[in-house]
Amino acid sequence: MAHHLPGWRIESATLAAPGALDRAQEACGPGALVYPMFMTSGWFTSDALRARLTARDAHVLPPFGTDPALSAMAADLLRETLAEAGWHAAGTRLFIAAHGSGRNANSARDTRAFADALAAATGFAEVRTGFVEEAPYLVDMAFGLGERAICLPFFAARGGHVTDDIPEALQLAAFRGRLLAPIGCAPTAPALVARALATAEVPA
Repeated sequence: MAHHLPGWRIESATLAAPGALDRAQEACGPGALVYPMFMTSGWFTSDALRARLTARDAHVLPPFGTDPALSAMAADLLRETLAEAGWHAAGTRLFIAAHGSGRNANSARDTRAFADALAAATGFAEVRTGFVEEAPYLVDMAFGLGERAICLPFFAARGGHVTDDIPEALQLAAFRGRLLAPIGCAPTAPALVARALATAEVPA
């Protein structure tokens, strides 16, 4: 990330690590930009994160998964996957595996917005979306995708849902296609984040 933003002070923190966010805020100083590496604008980004920020002049940006440029980045990644497999989008199905939420409708809304934009940009035969924590569930949507299918995890990192829940659901559904790394781990993701930071509009 740092080589995309020369001269910037870049710190990272997870809310699960006690004191990590406070240390990152202190290191970055007043008026810092806070970039949530989350996929949707749910409770964490709207309430939990802001409540934990001690620097009240910090500027919280929209989360990674809602960046309008993400669908174009994902489309490029999927075109590379199709080329490697020798497949064409028109004869291939895409399955987007996402988190979802039983408490906040924003998660499914933001995921479907990404799926719609990706479908419009790629021309897959079918684009399905399944969730870990709400209907339609992963295993239900993964059935019958055929051999020419790609599963794209709509996650920021390789957490338990990516390493356990998604493979388990795909196995139950007898998925025979290609499982990709989560979109947040794509090689081009750091450049997208850097661009969002560099072009962020903050109040004067």
